[in-house]
Amino acid sequence: MENLKAVTQAMGNLDEAKLMNIINDFVSKNPAKGEVLEVIKACQDGMAIVGKLYEEDEYFVSDLVFSGELMTEAINILKPFIGDTSMVKVGSIVLGTVHGDMHDIGKNIFKSMVEAAGFKVYDLGIDQPASAFVEKVKEVKPDIVGLSGVLTLALESMKDTVAEIKEAGLRGNVKIIIGGNPVTKEACERIGADAFTTSAAEGVRICQKWIKV
Repeated sequence: MENLKAVTQAMGNLDEAKLMNIINDFVSKNPAKGEVLEVIKACQDGMAIVGKLYEEDEYFVSDLVFSGELMTEAINILKPFIGDTSMVKVGSIVLGTVHGDMHDIGKNIFKSMVEAAGFKVYDLGIDQPASAFVEKVKEVKPDIVGLSGVLTLALESMKDTVAEIKEAGLRGNVKIIIGGNPVTKEACERIGADAFTTSAAEGVRICQKWIKV
């Protein structure tokens, strides 16, 4: 496809009309799977632009949410031409807000962005006990576990969750990232996580680095 840069730019600019015009014209020509995967990658590159602009305060939370919706819209159009959609997944993540915390806006933004980057996400939801993370890790064997929390008390729940994952003999099989307002380098070390972030876009980059995307 000749318009890959245009796809990336349209996604980065959140230009829904232009992006949909390009993609609809593209699929009307019955593209091959390899070409479709290239377009999906171009969309993902556009999402990276959105994340960068958000970090630079040029975009807002509402823009991140819209970019996720736009990515989903594009994928739904392209999906029939892929066949086995699992081929586009680069890794898997078990994600959830830890016990005692009911917040999910940050988690949902991260989920949207990391899915757009090609990850399969198993979202446990909010107020999840450590046992829920352990059971899901046993079930799906993810590459990464994401623990989210906004309240200070969430830090203790994160520590307990990491401890239970370790006790279950699963710690060596996964990378663990923690995210939310109260997380710091010191908290990350105390909790026993591999990385921390207060930015969804940065969190995506960390996950990509782990998977070597």
